[in-house]
Amino acid sequence: MWLQLKSYLLYFLTGGIFTVLIVALEENGSRLLSGFATLVPVFTLVSYIFIGESRGGGAVGQHAWFVLAGTIVSWVPYMILVAYLAPRIGSRFAIGAGMAGFFILAAIYLLLVFHYHLFGEA
Repeated sequence: MWLQLKSYLLYFLTGGIFTVLIVALEENGSRLLSGFATLVPVFTLVSYIFIGESRGGGAVGQHAWFVLAGTIVSWVPYMILVAYLAPRIGSRFAIGAGMAGFFILAAIYLLLVFHYHLFGEA
């Protein structure tokens, strides 16, 4: 139990540190570094280390394929919506529209994964 709590704390701190780093770099005019920090796959990096330790390489491989396909289906359209809409309707509304699109596409993707038992889903 204690080991699991320590792992959750590490996940939380890692995500928070990178979020602060990204915003601080952008606010200080370091768009290139901010963009690079945003591209670092922090969440999958930390997650895959711990998934690999607890469930093995096969589980990490299946999860990576699941995330890759999900990224193409839902995250890429989200980014396109935000990039296109932000200059036209403002960042908050563009992010809202992008998130709405993301959740709709992600829900459809998850239903298909569950229905067809893709990526080792039982």
